[in-house]
Amino acid sequence: MSNEQISPSPEPGGSREDIMSALFAQLVMQQANMAMMLLGKVAHPETGKVMKDIDAARLFIDQLEMLEAKTKGNLTKEESMLLKQSLMSLRLGFVEAVETPKPPAGTAPKESSPAAAPAPETAPADAEEHRKKFSKKY
Repeated sequence: MSNEQISPSPEPGGSREDIMSALFAQLVMQQANMAMMLLGKVAHPETGKVMKDIDAARLFIDQLEMLEAKTKGNLTKEESMLLKQSLMSLRLGFVEAVETPKPPAGTAPKESSPAAAPAPETAPADAEEHRKKFSKKY
């Protein structure tokens, strides 16, 4: 990223409101990307490995929800839609990540396909308990 994109100082071609709007969008996208990475939906940019940390992802989603509540009525239509759409896709990704059983530690993750997913009635009891423990209603 260049300094031109993140610099809050006024530029000849842009107003302060435009710069603040761009910084807001950048903040929302950073939080959303971190949450997606922690949900296991996106590989880590440096290592290329997929990680899954549901609790940490929940924190990023909760921060965006707080931002939505605290800025209600103070955002432009575009900013509001960006935040709303980001939260919708993160919530969907969260539900999918919680409902997808974690692969055993010794095996490599497989490509997800509907046929490879275990049937809900054959899932172990502890997996069912784990799924209930982390489910969040949005």
